[in-house]
Amino acid sequence: MSATLSASTLLAVPLAPLVGAAVAGLFGTKFGGNHIGRKVTHSLTILGVLVAFIISAMTLKSVVVDGARFNATLYEWMVVGGLKMEVGFMVDGLTAMMMCVVTFVSLMVHIYTIGYMEEDDGYNRFFAYISLFTFSMLMLVMSNNMLQLFFGWEAVGLVSYLLIGFWFNKPTAIFANMKAFLVNRVGDFGFILGIGLIAAYAGTLNYTEAFAKAGTLAGITFPGTEWMLITVICICLFIGAMGKSAQFPLHVWLPDSMEGPTPISALIHAATMVTAGIFMVARMSPLFELSDTALSFILVIGAITALFMGFLGIIQNDIKRVVAYSTLSQLGYMTVALGASAYSVAVFHLMTHAFFKALLFLGAGSVIIGMHHNQDIRWMGGVRKYMPITWITSLLGSLALIGTPFFAGFYSKDSIIEAVHESHLWGANFAYYAVLAGVFITAFYSFRMYFLVFHGKERYDQNPDAHHDDHGHADDHGHGHHDHKPHESPMVVWLPLVLLAIPSVVIGFMTIEPMLFGEFFKNAIFVDGAKHHAMKELEEAFHGPVAMAIHGLQAAPFWLALAGVVLSWYMYMINPALPAAIKRACGPIYRLLENKYYMDWFNENVIARGTRALGTGLWKGGDQALIDGAVVNGSWKVIGRIAGVVRWMQSGYIYHYAFAMLLGIFILMTYFVWFKR
Repeated sequence: MSATLSASTLLAVPLAPLVGAAVAGLFGTKFGGNHIGRKVTHSLTILGVLVAFIISAMTLKSVVVDGARFNATLYEWMVVGGLKMEVGFMVDGLTAMMMCVVTFVSLMVHIYTIGYMEEDDGYNRFFAYISLFTFSMLMLVMSNNMLQLFFGWEAVGLVSYLLIGFWFNKPTAIFANMKAFLVNRVGDFGFILGIGLIAAYAGTLNYTEAFAKAGTLAGITFPGTEWMLITVICICLFIGAMGKSAQFPLHVWLPDSMEGPTPISALIHAATMVTAGIFMVARMSPLFELSDTALSFILVIGAITALFMGFLGIIQNDIKRVVAYSTLSQLGYMTVALGASAYSVAVFHLMTHAFFKALLFLGAGSVIIGMHHNQDIRWMGGVRKYMPITWITSLLGSLALIGTPFFAGFYSKDSIIEAVHESHLWGANFAYYAVLAGVFITAFYSFRMYFLVFHGKERYDQNPDAHHDDHGHADDHGHGHHDHKPHESPMVVWLPLVLLAIPSVVIGFMTIEPMLFGEFFKNAIFVDGAKHHAMKELEEAFHGPVAMAIHGLQAAPFWLALAGVVLSWYMYMINPALPAAIKRACGPIYRLLENKYYMDWFNENVIARGTRALGTGLWKGGDQALIDGAVVNGSWKVIGRIAGVVRWMQSGYIYHYAFAMLLGIFILMTYFVWFKR
């Protein structure tokens, strides 16, 4: 790869997975006649993603080592006035990093799926979907304009809808995918408004051209208000990110999306799709830097998500939902970093989180396989001795998640906490204490799950309910698998765990210096150091990854995480009666958490019912009564009556018409004689 990146080579990155998806979808499913088998399907789709990953890795090397960049239009779709609608790529440090993360995690998920979905009838269809998702995500992160960004944005939403509802005969899956689709449409409404405002006032959809006019946009007041236009634009764009990246209160879709197969939980809801909003805000940093109001809004929303979604993880018993609420909380951390103008720190945490969260999701799937499709952590225990590879990789992922020094998550999470501490924006104090408290909460629920699954007494035969597997089918072996011990997953399942565990441990140590304090994101992320000096303060305090980790052993986040681990060990290993006693003593709080702050109740009973009532009123009052009744039916009735009168006058007799003519002449003559004298 030369210093000048090739357009045709870059084009192969998204097209390779697209070809695999097209072949698998057209010829490997009932739609195309099932002409190719499972082996050919997974081989083609894995090959496509592997090609994309290799080219992405080569691109990253050229960007980092040779300083290569690419920003050009590949295809011009149409020109409306002076507004160009085109397809193009912008490849810099931010794009190259995202390309590698997306393709690597996708490759691991593709390999893992061979073992996880081997008994599923929709095997080929699933591979087609996840390859199509990879194409959509790559188009999003590689775009150099907002039209293509929006295309990729909506495409990942569409494929997410298909994957969450993959088992379409399962009512809960259908409800979950519809919920995800509708909630994301709310966010996307704000997103497209933001893009529309940029197009209207900047006259372009191209990133570079729009950013060049950022100063002009910052001087304009939004018509009819005292708000600055740039603030309105940034808040609208961030509302899109709130939907896609599951920020409060648009977070409600993500936990329910666990109804889909486990591999897509790792691919979509941990590593790629939900981080699209974080990527978008970082890409738009030249605009966001001009509005402290928007940044404060982002800061507070992220802090609320990081803290309060973590609380919900404490009471979850489904192994996948524990990890899902962990994802929500960590997305809140990334958002807080964006609000503190530490965009590179947010993206750094995006990268480290992608590896260890994909590892935890796939590890959860491996446990589900080994436990014969039991997902309730209350009926596990002692799995460590039966599933040693799943155990050690899950432990490494958990240590990375809670921010253990020298692990990947430590470097990114600790940097977020310090960046927020240095921020002087409104809401920064609340955000700082929220993310600090979140460290303890994350450690507690993460190791609650870890201890209940891998340690303690075996509780496989105590489940009072028949198991329902991840595929939505009742367990054929009755209650609790009395005769079945856990077993290690096949190599095709545990190999991706091992490959994801490696970056979960070392990637933070290796990349913190170039990504946060070097020129990795040069010309990709813009920070106004005079106004927002969090990154400058971080750089002055940084003395290398080893020194940072050693100092981390003495800092408050480490001791809070350790306290969370110790407390979970005591409550679930030493004194298991204590959680039940706390639950009884804190009944109202537990019910509040169990009902997820009643957000779903509010959405279903207030927003949904209110919308239905409004719709019914508009239908009956507006459509039926006004439009159909008054305008449509009323108009023909009036015309009918007029026609009836006119028809009565049309007798067909000549002497009637002659009499009418004479009468008319008499009236005219009278008028002119008496009134025109």
